[in-house]
Amino acid sequence: MTDETAKPTVEKIKRPQQVFTLVVEVGRSADDGLPKGATGAALMCYASGVDEAEAVRETVAILKQADLAPLDVTGYGTLAERVAQGDEIDAEERALMDRALAENSVIVAQMTPFYDKP
Repeated sequence: MTDETAKPTVEKIKRPQQVFTLVVEVGRSADDGLPKGATGAALMCYASGVDEAEAVRETVAILKQADLAPLDVTGYGTLAERVAQGDEIDAEERALMDRALAENSVIVAQMTPFYDKP
């Protein structure tokens, strides 16, 4: 006896997580933790995701939770893409990328504040 209403099982192919290098420009907002007098900042982030769009969405969401005001995101690709482009990736940077992948997280590696006056 067979069950005619049973649906065939479809296996979802799980896409592997990758780490993307992103630079996020943020503006000012209350309680953002940026230095006094800064007009905003650039954040170098390593973010995991199945694709760059997911990594960007997750990064923006986390930065908003941290009371930052993301304005623009520039993606620089995965480790493999950056190496193929000729970027030199040192051991410290690779370790941060490995951590982002292992923790399925966003790592803010560097923050550079912007000021109107030099």
